[in-house]
Amino acid sequence: MATTPTRSPAVQRRGLRQRIATGWNAIEGTSRMPSGSSYYLILGSALALTAIGLMMVLSASSVEAISAGTSEFNLFLKQAMWAAAGLVLMLILSRFGPRGLRILAWPGLGVAVVLLILVLVIGESINGNQNWIRIGNQSLQPSEPAKLALALWLAMVLSRKKALIRDWKHAVMPALPIGGLPIGLVLLGGDMGTAIILMMIMAAALFFAGAPMKMFSLAGIAGILGSILLVVGSGNRSGRINAWLRLNCDDGQDLCLQSDNGLFAMASGGFFGVGIGQSRQKWNWIPEAHNDFIFAIIGEEFGLVGAVVVVALFGILAIATIRVAMRYTDPFVRILMGSILVWIIGQAFVNIGMVTGLLPVIGVPLPFISYGGSALTFTLAAVGVLLAFARKVPQEILDAATEDATKEPASI
Repeated sequence: MATTPTRSPAVQRRGLRQRIATGWNAIEGTSRMPSGSSYYLILGSALALTAIGLMMVLSASSVEAISAGTSEFNLFLKQAMWAAAGLVLMLILSRFGPRGLRILAWPGLGVAVVLLILVLVIGESINGNQNWIRIGNQSLQPSEPAKLALALWLAMVLSRKKALIRDWKHAVMPALPIGGLPIGLVLLGGDMGTAIILMMIMAAALFFAGAPMKMFSLAGIAGILGSILLVVGSGNRSGRINAWLRLNCDDGQDLCLQSDNGLFAMASGGFFGVGIGQSRQKWNWIPEAHNDFIFAIIGEEFGLVGAVVVVALFGILAIATIRVAMRYTDPFVRILMGSILVWIIGQAFVNIGMVTGLLPVIGVPLPFISYGGSALTFTLAAVGVLLAFARKVPQEILDAATEDATKEPASI
């Protein structure tokens, strides 16, 4: 009777290392000339997430709209209008190159700071956050364009530092005082959740620029201490933290209602969901069901399968962005793409984390999907920046390809 030969542990380890290397090369991309796959993966995942978002906004907002005596298509049509504006911005920015984006950096940050100052003067306060400027029957959230403006400006400034960025003084100046200005203005408006996302963008830009790692340890300690002070100084924030820790769920204020019903919604969805439009928790049980907690409605109506699809689309967007960024040696491109990646994926992680109870509820929307016109428009604009780099062949790759083509074949 023949026996199947067994491989030695050393051979098995080599095989495992080879599979890991093959998987990483698939993510990184190994060919000299970039294929169009990354471009279409970025574009396709962003459009798919936007389409899912429009569908879920219609589903999650229709019941409350009817109970309020308005059209069930009201929020959907507004969101669709902002999506159209975002697609136009995405198309325009996708035609820019690194030079054009550098030119936009200072004007973009300047406009963002002016808008953030205006929102403190004439802005509208909702749920304790003064974060919106009313324009007719529409509202603009200036902190959303500030995210893209901050990423652009930091990439432009830090890329000029080159090796000097390893000195903490060059890493801090002028990134911290000028880049920290929009963060401070957002905090003055009371929106700690958006301020955290802006801090993540700044941290990502410094990391991809090559700032010394000890800076991040000190910044992390300072951030924790600052967050504690902000939480202690605000009854609303301290109430949310206590609700996350399950310390005030029985005091009659219903501070745990949103997170509890969000978990109920996801649990009732099971593997395949109750069906589109059939959510029960959206019937005024979950506050902001069409906004911060829209992922719970996805889990209820489409089940675990639908939730995994959404997470997978964010994963595809992340992998495709990494593939494009690793083809460039230009620090501006790498810093900018890394900052946008951390912004979108980090914000998605925070939102899904707070819906599933892993993080406290801090009012951060799910990119592409949650209701919010400004957020959708400028997230799509950020995707346009990613597409701008994905559609172009890096100059260093063109030079290498030209050099290879002009080499004489070796004699045999």
